[in-house]
Amino acid sequence: MKLETRRMSHLIGEYELTLDAKGRFLLPSAFRKQLPEGADAQFVVSKGFEQCLNLYTMDEWNQLSEKINKLNDFNPQVRAFKRLFFNGANIVEADAAGRLLLNKPLVEHAQLSKDIVLTAQGSKVEIWDKKLLDAHIQSKMGDFSDLANEVLGGGFISPFESM
Repeated sequence: MKLETRRMSHLIGEYELTLDAKGRFLLPSAFRKQLPEGADAQFVVSKGFEQCLNLYTMDEWNQLSEKINKLNDFNPQVRAFKRLFFNGANIVEADAAGRLLLNKPLVEHAQLSKDIVLTAQGSKVEIWDKKLLDAHIQSKMGDFSDLANEVLGGGFISPFESM
C-alpha cells in the first residue's frame, strides 16, 4: 500500500509574526501541521518576484529547481531568469526553538521590519513586511475582478458546477 505524502501545494493561512533583531521568526504551528512529515526542519528561502521572500520545503524547492534546470541554457533569457531566480537563495534550518533565521541580504531585499506576515501561496509561503503587504494588497484590490477574469478567463471550472 502506497502512503500518501502531503505536499505544500495546498498550504493555507496567513499569520502576522515578529522578526527579532537577529532576523529570526517562529514558524507558526498551524503551518508546521500542514507540512509533509519531516519537512519542518529544513527550508529554502529565496527572493520573490515582488518585494517579498519565498519559503519552500526542500522537496518543493528541489522539484522546482529540477524543472528550471531543464530549461535551455543556450537561450539568453533562460540564463538571465536562472541568475535572477536562484540569486540569494539560502537553505535555512529551524533551530531548537523552531525559529528560522533569514540572512541580512534577504531581509534587506524584502525590506522586512519587525512586523512581518507569512501568507500561504499553495506550494510556497511568502514572507512580507506587514506594511508593504498591506499596501500591495490595497493597490491590487480595485483590479481584483479584472485580474481574476484575465488569469482565469473562461477556463476555470467551478467545483460547484457538477452539483
